[in-house]
Amino acid sequence: MTRPEPRWALENSYAALPELLFERRVPAPVAAPSLLLWNAPLAARLGLPTAPPPVEWLSGNALPTGADPIAQAYAGHQFGSPNMLGDGRAVLLGEQVAPDGARFDIGLKGSGRTRYSRGGDGRAALGPMLREYIISEAMAALGVPTTRSLAVVASGEPVLRDFILPGAVLVRVAASHIRVGTFQFAAAQDDPAALKALADHAMARHWPALPPGDYPGFLASVVGAQARLVADWLLIGFVHGVMNTDNMTISGETIDYGPCAFLESYGRETVFSSIDHGGRYAYGNQPRIALWNLSRFAETLLPLFGLEPEAAVAQAQGLLAGFQPVFEAHWLGGMRAKLGLAGEAPGDEALVAAVLDWLETDGRDFTNFFRSLADALESGIAIDAPWWAEWLARLADPVSAAAAIRRAAPAVIPRNHMVEGALQAAEAGEMGPAKALLEALSDPWSETAANAPFRQPATAEQAVRQTFCGT
Repeated sequence: MTRPEPRWALENSYAALPELLFERRVPAPVAAPSLLLWNAPLAARLGLPTAPPPVEWLSGNALPTGADPIAQAYAGHQFGSPNMLGDGRAVLLGEQVAPDGARFDIGLKGSGRTRYSRGGDGRAALGPMLREYIISEAMAALGVPTTRSLAVVASGEPVLRDFILPGAVLVRVAASHIRVGTFQFAAAQDDPAALKALADHAMARHWPALPPGDYPGFLASVVGAQARLVADWLLIGFVHGVMNTDNMTISGETIDYGPCAFLESYGRETVFSSIDHGGRYAYGNQPRIALWNLSRFAETLLPLFGLEPEAAVAQAQGLLAGFQPVFEAHWLGGMRAKLGLAGEAPGDEALVAAVLDWLETDGRDFTNFFRSLADALESGIAIDAPWWAEWLARLADPVSAAAAIRRAAPAVIPRNHMVEGALQAAEAGEMGPAKALLEALSDPWSETAANAPFRQPATAEQAVRQTFCGT
């Protein structure tokens, strides 16, 4: 079969939903767009030409073929408090159907004011857009479900935050931008037909194997996807930072890389976000918050279950109870792999807990620790730890265990101080550090001389202890 010629040909299935779910909004032009980053491998995955298109398409100054730009409405619990929100600085251009038939949203972030801007300027600063590009592409290379970044474009305009900063537009790609908050918005509109249309659309797009009208199956699918996603986060030491319901996708992809960061030393209560004063979204609290968010999603679907209210609630509670076993199985399986444990044994959970408890008090680097286990096996030099003998006895074969650890435990992550350094250089007009970091992150499993600097933890002077939303 002849492969179709790569081309831009956007479709607009979301824009066919009831119009209360979005606002038609053409992006606001920027003064002097210039391309800073272009993701050719992602373009190929989408069935687009690998050469960059006109920068006007990537900045919002002109529209690619088939675009019907909209700003999506959604609500959300922000730090537990409900708000009516929406795309205040983003538009969905349309949907590209990849050569394998998969459908992807392509949108612009930083594209100007919309109905949902709530007093904001609708623009974005370069630093936060570049942060999203770097970390989302690192997550993709690590195998974690995530939105992706196709391009970063300098706008040629300043934006005013705490300081005057260079402006930018991010071109974001997602399986869809449908969030828990999208359903919260629809459920609050007193329009049952709109809620049903949204649910039917999301099911057909993300779980086409479900029978039409199987809304309990839809809830169970989202619960499972999110349980596996949060387990993936914990396995690589990722802290999202702002797990509001508007930042949780129905597809099970990571979205909205604001004040996110990665652990260096292991700590369940670690918080980086400057606005998370109570530790609601701390590293170790992320599974509990994911389940809380999913409970808000379940509430929106209850009218579609076709049951009396009490029976619908009981069914939803039963489905939500599936979160914990899925999460625990996925997380424990990942920890077994990172420790080189073949198969399953009754004492594995206690062994993992002992290792993590020791890590929390010992202060070792979370990412590098697992690779040091492989080094220890290969050198025959033991680590002085109370769990060492039990762990060694559990291994089927030290050589194969060391190889398994290197396959499961990344060598390179987006270390916070390196990300911040790349952003600061870019704001000063130098993109070299960001491109070098992206190159190292593109192959996170390899230990090479070229990526050795990117595997080093921060010194006390370099350590980043607080991150910011950047909106």
